[in-house]
Amino acid sequence: QVQLVESGGGLVHAGGSLTLSCAASGSLFRFAVMSWYRQGPGKQRELVASIGSGGSVNYADPVKGRFAISRDNAKNTVYLQMNSLKPEDTAVYYCNARFIATPDYWGQGTQVTVSS
Repeated sequence: QVQLVESGGGLVHAGGSLTLSCAASGSLFRFAVMSWYRQGPGKQRELVASIGSGGSVNYADPVKGRFAISRDNAKNTVYLQMNSLKPEDTAVYYCNARFIATPDYWGQGTQVTVSS
């Protein structure tokens, strides 16, 4: 069983920055594909960024060039650095851990609100 705890959300003005963190329990973190998803008001949950166990990264088009995902396996933590934030980035951001042959694990979410 893996528990994920997000932190770092908050209220920021457009153009500002935030860094989200997701701390994972257990000893298998380094094997997981870690991702950040978000769900805006009235919208479906969508993938924002992911990072593989080897460090390969993938970003959704709306955040390319503005967001950066990283991981620290020694700290069992994945980060999402968000720059040049826009009002449309307002959402609840969720951390996700994916392993082979197990259901995905999800955090409880952290609210990010970007004011115009």
